[in-house]
Amino acid sequence: MGPNGSGYKVLVIDDSNTIRRSAEIFLKQGGHEVLLAEDGFDALSKVNDHKPHLIFCDILMPRLDGYQTCAIIKRNAQFANVPVVMLSSKDGVFDKARGRMVGSQDYLTKPFTKDQLLQAVQQFGIVQQEVQ
Repeated sequence: MGPNGSGYKVLVIDDSNTIRRSAEIFLKQGGHEVLLAEDGFDALSKVNDHKPHLIFCDILMPRLDGYQTCAIIKRNAQFANVPVVMLSSKDGVFDKARGRMVGSQDYLTKPFTKDQLLQAVQQFGIVQQEVQ
C-alpha cells in the first residue's frame, strides 16, 4: 500500500490510448490513483505537479522517447528516487543496458496483464517508500 495506507499514485506514459486505458482500469482495480500522459512532455509536467510514486513509461513515443523521458525525470534530484518501469511492445527491442543507464528499474512487455502491472507496482512502490 502507498504512504497514506491507500494505493500508490502511478503515472502511465504511453502514446497509445488503448494501453493508457487498460493500464488505468487495471491500476484502479488494484486501488491505485492513476495519472495518464500521452508523451514525454506531457509526462514531465505531470511528474512535477502530481509527484507520482511510480512511473510506467513507453519506450517508443513521438517527440521524446521513453529513454529520454526517463533520463530527464532521473536528472531532477526531486524525482531521482521515483521508480520507472519501461513499457516495451513485443516487437520493440528493450535494451536493458540502455534502460539501466537512464535509471529505469525494470520493464514490462506489452500487452501486459493486470497481474503483471499490479505486481510491478507492489514491487517497486515499496522501494520508493523505503527511500523517503
